[in-house]
Amino acid sequence: MPSITSARILILATHGYERSELRVPLEQLTAKGATVKIASLEKAPIKSWDEKNWGDTVNVDLTLEEVRIDEFDALVIPGGQINPDLLRKEQKAVDLVKTFVNSGKTVAAICHGPWLLIEAGAVKGRKATSFTSIKTDMINAGANWRDEAVVTDQGIITSRKPDDLDAFVAKIVEEIEEGRHERRAA
Repeated sequence: MPSITSARILILATHGYERSELRVPLEQLTAKGATVKIASLEKAPIKSWDEKNWGDTVNVDLTLEEVRIDEFDALVIPGGQINPDLLRKEQKAVDLVKTFVNSGKTVAAICHGPWLLIEAGAVKGRKATSFTSIKTDMINAGANWRDEAVVTDQGIITSRKPDDLDAFVAKIVEEIEEGRHERRAA
């Protein structure tokens, strides 16, 4: 079982990510000793959405083509409406999510981030949550949707919104330290 101090975590994001939903996991997991990398469609800074306007940017470490799943222990998908909507249209992003799900490694998505889990076929028959505006999408994709801060089903973590970030990050740490999870493929 990996310790969070030696864990390698990948955040998948593009323009329009909810600022806090990327920054808080990045900062808290890094503070706990994890190595955190950001992957995106291009190796150029990506801009956040912060409440009602565009926010700051964050540097991208890897393109989707450069990601080697065996180099990471977990995948984190921040929300915001724009970020996951853009990513779910990119087959390489969907394939990356599906590969992480099939690997048994920890996969965590918050807010609208579970849209990528839907595209990867990863919510059917699983307990999950999301931002309330995509509740119907989750249910239609076969999720057993719950209105809870954090829901975990065999190492797949979902969370609702920025208010839930501390619980979300704590669950990521817990699931990484449990190691790989036996689960059906996406």
